[in-house]
Amino acid sequence: MNGQRASEAYKVAVDHHHNSGVDPAAVNGGGTTTHVATAAAVRRGFSRRAEVALLVLRALSLVGAVMAFSFMLTAKQSGVVSVYGLQLPVSSQWSHSSAFLYLAVMSAIAAAYSLLQFLITGSRLLKNAPVIPSRRQAWLILAADQIFAYAMVSAGSAASGITNLNRTGIKHTPLPSFCKALPSFCDHIAVSIAFTFFSFVSFAASSLQIVTWLSSKS
Repeated sequence: MNGQRASEAYKVAVDHHHNSGVDPAAVNGGGTTTHVATAAAVRRGFSRRAEVALLVLRALSLVGAVMAFSFMLTAKQSGVVSVYGLQLPVSSQWSHSSAFLYLAVMSAIAAAYSLLQFLITGSRLLKNAPVIPSRRQAWLILAADQIFAYAMVSAGSAASGITNLNRTGIKHTPLPSFCKALPSFCDHIAVSIAFTFFSFVSFAASSLQIVTWLSSKS
């Protein structure tokens, strides 16, 4: 008898909440709402903040690659060097070195890839869809990020060796430091290399974000 009265009282309470526009789940401590939010977070794999951070990293890698390419393309200058008292005209530009050419090409390709990833990530964020929809796509993005990270650091390292030689000259020879005669050229190369390593760091950080996503799905 007591159980029947309790059941009737519960039905009356539920009807009252429905009529007053109050969600019964909300009355029950908001448990259903919390469960739905938790399920959505698990389904996305990333928190909203982590997804925005990934978008920022895409923007940083794009800026780094574009700046590296731009400064490399504008690296050219003419000047005069002194060898045994003789004033000899010299000129240089980025295309004269295979290392600089490699950096320019890799920066351009990395910029295109970063732009594509930035647009894809941004559009999914605007649609409130998961930035990484599946493990397969996560592995593909991780592989691409790793390839571009290694390519950028190798291009920067190769260009750094040539730049260091231009600044110091060749020891025990009369060949001087070309950067004394071509300071603008060397400065542009140095800035390009710096942005190349900056882009590498951005790719490495985005790879770490993808690894975090994969570990959350394991």
